[in-house]
Amino acid sequence: MPASFRTTSLNLLHKILEVDRPIPPRTSAELTEEIEQHYPWNFTVTLLDICLFIFGGSFISTSTVLPLFVSKLTDSLLAIGLVAIIGQAAWPLPQLFTANWVEGLPRKKPVVVKLGFFLERLAVVGMALTPLLALRSPTLALTLFLLSFAWKNLGAGTVATAWQDLIARIFPVKRRGRFFGVSIFVGTAAGLVGAGWSARLLETVPYPQNFFFSFSLAALFTIISWFFLSLIREPAYPPNAHTQTSREFWRALPVILRQDHNFRRFLIVRLVMTLGGLGSGFFTVAALHTWQVSDGMVGLYTGVLLGGQMVGNLLFGFLGDRYGHKRNLVYSLIAASISLGLAWWSPIPATYLAVFALHGVTASSVMISGMLMVMEFCTEERRPTYLGLTNTAVGIIGVLAPLLGALLAQWGYALLFAIGLLFNVLALGLMLWWVKEPRQA
Repeated sequence: MPASFRTTSLNLLHKILEVDRPIPPRTSAELTEEIEQHYPWNFTVTLLDICLFIFGGSFISTSTVLPLFVSKLTDSLLAIGLVAIIGQAAWPLPQLFTANWVEGLPRKKPVVVKLGFFLERLAVVGMALTPLLALRSPTLALTLFLLSFAWKNLGAGTVATAWQDLIARIFPVKRRGRFFGVSIFVGTAAGLVGAGWSARLLETVPYPQNFFFSFSLAALFTIISWFFLSLIREPAYPPNAHTQTSREFWRALPVILRQDHNFRRFLIVRLVMTLGGLGSGFFTVAALHTWQVSDGMVGLYTGVLLGGQMVGNLLFGFLGDRYGHKRNLVYSLIAASISLGLAWWSPIPATYLAVFALHGVTASSVMISGMLMVMEFCTEERRPTYLGLTNTAVGIIGVLAPLLGALLAQWGYALLFAIGLLFNVLALGLMLWWVKEPRQA
């Protein structure tokens, strides 16, 4: 793309989004006072945004509802696999490619609110329309659904770096953990209610109206959550003095990895951790094949998984604020190692209750501390680059890990869980003795 065209396009986009609106200068003390002044308001509206977003997302669960809908449209395993790949990889992959642009923006909220509405929230409305075509033209319905689903997840990834930077701006470093812990705890509880509601709709309403109503509720609550997102009060940070061209940005990435030894080590450990998760997606399948567990037992597995997440969210949120997030990731690796060890050993079906509970604890820590720890390696100006580099790298491995897991599963689940356990033990040792807590470093 010619540089002149790219510059003109970005200038037009900035004008539409109003991200270049002049910001009055602030001293550090004035900025801190402004953040504290708006903290209760921002905590409330952001909490409502996340909770309603998770509640809406429970009606279009990537693990359950969407694969079921696709299976009604086609017998192709590739199509069902695409749902899993899009759901897992489309959010983290774009983040590095938008990081430099986000870094240069004086205001992040317009990108998250205005651009995010069209790139992420509106796509759910498109998903809600696809069941109306399911009987008349299943192939067309499938095509439009996959396009809308990809649009939603890629769009979310496009604005994700700006959203994470905005969250870091409005919450002080030692209160971010408790915010995420409380909001995701409440959101997960709401998601449990939504999942039950969705299950009742799918069971009692004829196909395809059941999916239309479920998807429409997802769209409704996603739009309502966006309303609360738009009420965030972004503090008036001074313009970023660290600006660079795209060429300078890409050339600087290897320099960051060479010079920032602690961050490089952390990134390596995060990639090993992601590889350690290659077996977690096969817990349910292994229980079914090994013990022929009932559908009711699988439902119980889901319940203890969400219960582990809820407990972990509250626990790790407050621990991260007080002691730093490295400790949380160490705990998550211990939990992951035990869960894989139990799945490998597993003398009775009930063992998997502990497997899923510990897996939920692991997921909550990675969700909270895996993101918040990155923010503490760098200055505020470089935060989008560090977030984008981490999330995109993890996203790439996150695509490869399930494929490797599927290959190993052909040789037996014991081998799969044993290799996953080795990766987690390796990551645990590296995190303990190789990575320094960034607050202390």
